[in-house]
Amino acid sequence: MSVVGVEGEEREDLSRAESRSVRKRSLRLLGSLLHPLRWKVALAVVVVVVGTALQVAGPALIAFGIDDGLPALRDDENWLPISLTVGVFLVAAIVGAAFAAWYTVLTARISQSILLDLRKRVFLHTQRLSLEFHEKYTSGRIIARQTSDLDSIKELLNEGINQLIQGLLYMTFIVLALFSRDWVSGVILLLALIPLAGLSRWFQVMSQKLFRRTRVTSARLIVHFVETMTGIRAVKAFRKERRNEDEFGRLAEDYRDANAKVIQVFGTFDPGLVLIGNVTLAAVLVVGGLRVADGALEIGLLLAALLYTRSFFAPAQEMAMFYNGYQSAAAALEKISGVLEEQPSVPDPKDPVDLWTSKGHVQFDNVRFAYKSDRVVLPRIDLDIPAGQTIALVGTTGAGKSTLAKLVSRFYDPTEGSVSLDGVDLRRLHPKDLRRAIVMVTQEAYLFSGTVADNIALGKPDATAEEIVAAARAVGADTFIRALPDGYDTDVNKRGGRVSAGQRQLISFARAFLADPAVLILDEATASLDIPSERLVQQGLQTLLADRTAIIIAHRLSTVSIADRVLVMEHGEVIEDGSPDELIGGDGKFAQLHAAWRDSLV
Repeated sequence: MSVVGVEGEEREDLSRAESRSVRKRSLRLLGSLLHPLRWKVALAVVVVVVGTALQVAGPALIAFGIDDGLPALRDDENWLPISLTVGVFLVAAIVGAAFAAWYTVLTARISQSILLDLRKRVFLHTQRLSLEFHEKYTSGRIIARQTSDLDSIKELLNEGINQLIQGLLYMTFIVLALFSRDWVSGVILLLALIPLAGLSRWFQVMSQKLFRRTRVTSARLIVHFVETMTGIRAVKAFRKERRNEDEFGRLAEDYRDANAKVIQVFGTFDPGLVLIGNVTLAAVLVVGGLRVADGALEIGLLLAALLYTRSFFAPAQEMAMFYNGYQSAAAALEKISGVLEEQPSVPDPKDPVDLWTSKGHVQFDNVRFAYKSDRVVLPRIDLDIPAGQTIALVGTTGAGKSTLAKLVSRFYDPTEGSVSLDGVDLRRLHPKDLRRAIVMVTQEAYLFSGTVADNIALGKPDATAEEIVAAARAVGADTFIRALPDGYDTDVNKRGGRVSAGQRQLISFARAFLADPAVLILDEATASLDIPSERLVQQGLQTLLADRTAIIIAHRLSTVSIADRVLVMEHGEVIEDGSPDELIGGDGKFAQLHAAWRDSLV
């Protein structure tokens, strides 16, 4: 997939209505994550309020000590005021530090709980989504949701939220404390909020645009990297390294340029913040100094005002860094909430019908199917497959064979009509019964990390070692498995790195047969096998397909010979239906295909 698909999901210019909708969706998700933790959140709020208030009390205590404690000690040798001031100052500092540590621990636990919940939701939900979603939503984009997007939210929860809450409380308490002690200095500080608000608004608008761009360029980079590594065999086979290098270099430069513009914005915001802070501090010092000279202000209060003013702007810088993380996390939450809002196109039935024992009778009743309204794949099909019959689907590429198989497996639902198993519409059948009764083996025999035995037992986790060996022996896989370094205990690694494509296919056959389905679908499943392996598998198939409904899709007509019945498809319709011998003896499409195949063997 190219980055065009990414832009379709993550386009930069959203209408106001779309932006509001996305924001509401993200807030709903955030609310659902916080609701189970509401009491922990309430406790954290109380702790941070008390802790911040104690920290802000410091300059006021210093002012009291200078203006009241020192004169009492100098004039009356009264140590009590200064001693109480020092004692309260130390207690406030120690308790405030303890509450700050407690708050850090509480927020860390809350953030980890949120991340655990969110990570599990994304994983479980993407598993539940239908095949249609996974065919249009690339693995690179799903991986980005679980990695970079969750990391952005993690950084915000672990650090950004703490900075924002503590900063806002700290600034609020400073303003209140300053007004309670010296309203003139408080007014000067409030006046400084005018340029500060203007600078912050400019920063918000600019960074919002730029951070969204960094997320888009980051997603493109990840998608390209994942697709290159996933398709590394094709990359090497077609010497695509140079083209990939150019493409990746361009994407990396786009990502670098987007981040460089973000840095430029910060390069303006941070110095501007420092300038406003220094000018405000100078104004408080000049006005306060003149008032001290006139005797209208105590020196201790001036010092407290200066300390408060200087401290006021420090959280503002930290909150700017919070906005950095917030933009990344907000964009990440938007995309994650978008995935979680996706609904399965093949939903589970509300009132499922149990089918404990399936005979394997499959029926298509007036079925019409289209992936899109303007892309009809199966115009109209009526088909009856009796239990125990082996059907071979034959036809040119794009005839609709795989689509028909996906409907039987209920990877998709018909646009019109119904597909039923033993008289029960698949849309009403309980999912556990459906997956137990129908198993599909595709051309891409995917092996999961683990042993050969683990992969064979995938459809029957409680299978005994004897059952696993028997299934492998039945499809002709036992010999090569025993030749592996550790036999059935050999770790196949990701995508079966230690076995060949044909051997992977044989393992997938053993996996399907061990599951013992009532209906077995083989979608080009022998395509990766060489001729000796295919003959060996056909011997096993003839035995194992007995008394089982089977649908075999194959271009190799040698595989069709074991079928009881052949359906020839063209443009989504069945144009021939009969036994292999009947169709070979005729003059239709299958006879032509068979003759061409036979001539190719000469």
